[in-house]
Amino acid sequence: MSDSVIYKTQGQIAYLLLNSAPVNGLGQAVRQGLSDGFAQASQDNTIKAIVVGSNIGPFCGGADIAEFSAGTFADKPLLPQVFNQIDASSKPVIAAIDGLALGGGLELALACDYRVATNKAKLGLPEVHLGILPGAGGTQRLPRLAGIANALQMIVSGTPVSAQQAQQLGFVDLVVKEGEDVITAATNYAEQLLAQQAPALNCADMPVDRESLPSDYFAEFRKSIERKTRGFYAPERCIQAVEAACVLPLVDGLKKEGELFLECINTPQARAQQHLFFAERAAGKVPGVAKDTQARPVKKVAVIGSGTMGGGIVMNFLNAGFATTMLDLNAQALERGVGVIRKNYEITAKKGKLTGQQVEQRMGLLTTSTQYSDIQDADLVIEAVFEKMDVKKAVFKTLDECCKPGAILATNTSTLDVNEIAEATSRPQDVIGLHFFSPANVMRLLEVVRAEKTSPDVIKTVLGCAAKIKKLPVVVGVCFGFVGNRMLEPYGREALRLLLEGATPEQIDRVLTEFGFPMGFCSMIDLAGNDISYLTRQAHPEVTQGDPSYGALVDSLYELGHYGQKTGCGFYQYNGRDKSANPDVITLAEQAAFKHGITRREISDQEVLERCLYPLINEGALILEEGIAARASDCDLIYVNGYGFPAWRGGPMQYANEIGLTNVLNALNKYKEQLGEYGERWFKPAPLLQKLATDGKSFNAV
Repeated sequence: MSDSVIYKTQGQIAYLLLNSAPVNGLGQAVRQGLSDGFAQASQDNTIKAIVVGSNIGPFCGGADIAEFSAGTFADKPLLPQVFNQIDASSKPVIAAIDGLALGGGLELALACDYRVATNKAKLGLPEVHLGILPGAGGTQRLPRLAGIANALQMIVSGTPVSAQQAQQLGFVDLVVKEGEDVITAATNYAEQLLAQQAPALNCADMPVDRESLPSDYFAEFRKSIERKTRGFYAPERCIQAVEAACVLPLVDGLKKEGELFLECINTPQARAQQHLFFAERAAGKVPGVAKDTQARPVKKVAVIGSGTMGGGIVMNFLNAGFATTMLDLNAQALERGVGVIRKNYEITAKKGKLTGQQVEQRMGLLTTSTQYSDIQDADLVIEAVFEKMDVKKAVFKTLDECCKPGAILATNTSTLDVNEIAEATSRPQDVIGLHFFSPANVMRLLEVVRAEKTSPDVIKTVLGCAAKIKKLPVVVGVCFGFVGNRMLEPYGREALRLLLEGATPEQIDRVLTEFGFPMGFCSMIDLAGNDISYLTRQAHPEVTQGDPSYGALVDSLYELGHYGQKTGCGFYQYNGRDKSANPDVITLAEQAAFKHGITRREISDQEVLERCLYPLINEGALILEEGIAARASDCDLIYVNGYGFPAWRGGPMQYANEIGLTNVLNALNKYKEQLGEYGERWFKPAPLLQKLATDGKSFNAV
């Protein structure tokens, strides 16, 4: 018997207790332990019922997906075989679910005959987020227990449900009260079943209710998720697997599920989604910050600035239960900011996502002030004022004077030098960048900018705060634009240059959205505002490296007052939600091309894609060389969660790995040669990219 599963008996009940920290992942040792323990209990004539539970807390977090990349997930015994063994039991099997039953963990519970769960348990099949489908019976057993519609929604969305919801859906039999031991409750339930001579249940004998669904149910379901799942491979295979459950006996449905699972696991989408899963785990491991570093206590938060960004940041902390002060020297602006926060909450309440009581609870945590003296007891202060160095330095000088010793002073700058901001204080060790993305109360990404003198315990503290406000923190170093905006610069530079060379905004946006971005560059810059792009470049002239054509078209639009959606005209013309081509753009592009000696020509879609994406990837390689990002996967997390890079491609660096670094290198060298002086300036391959490609390696080797 494997140590990963503890086998014991008590009277006529045998217990199989998973014992593999931290979440009882279903690796080979656990699979073997379950199979051996079940066989032992089945052959023991004194045993009349079997309880499957956990010896370490959580029931089961699912398959060990590290086995997918290692190729050991197929090591025997296979998970579906173990679960089929349990499902076919002649003795009642009761799952005792505490904490979570996710993925293979829920499939294990579904293979049991009865399920008992604590009232705080979460149950779900999130495999679709890893680019695969439940491959150990979930797509066949859940429709039989919870109904087709409920099962399909759970499987395709990957969203877990509570124990109470699972009971209502029919796949949990008993929810135990808070504080009651689930193993004891399962034991009592097993004894009741034996006293009632309750039978062992086999899913093979359970019918699937197809008659209550419309004949076009699956077709309509596909239409309903089409936009959200565009580009992903697994959702359609999930649907096909559930369709199989509707028409095939269990044994044949399980076979079909296995075939579809193998189809999914060998796709670029699965590799990309699993890459991002492991990237999130890795992002929490920060070089130079020891695991045992003690975080500072954070109970009170202050945010300087009541505009769109400041208000959004405030909402994050109110949502997480932090007492928060919003400070603005302008009383009228402060009042407007509070009104926007309340309005946002009331809109959420109208959608049924908050109760009125919750709205008032959150607003009750908010205090406002126009005086810096009112935030002297704050543990964390976040500045979100105008993006100008002298303004920010003045704020930090004041914070240094008024805030208590040990308070963390954070700037929300998106491009400015955090080291320079920190030097405006007498405590640079307490200063850090927290770059929230707009809208700050919605976007998940948080770039944590580590300055030269930032203390490790400050980093540890803000990572903990980020988790509490449900953000994905990625630690980066100091440079212009950090990681996200620095990589955005060559992406936008090439899109704008291609417009001068002969491409149109419509072509560029179409190519990029067909690749998987939610919107193309021209639409994105119209949404953000051409004035922002212009003013940022004016503040950082070094970015252009003396190229007179750099951003020339944006400059022309700016001079005409065509800032994008906010003025009704930019790269496109806007009439409410409708947009159409702006004929002035082509004229302006032709004029700029003539002025800068650029020959206009027909541009292929392939060139648009390569010239937008490959310099972005090349910039990522430079960032890695300089140590601004600790690992390539950090760049991917930032680009997927902050800039709309398609998750099913895994981020720009993973995309480069997938298509081969040699192909990226060859294309950069091609454009370097073809584009003359411009190519020599902007398409020089990063030394790291060149070395990895030459050695036949990927960015994962860094």
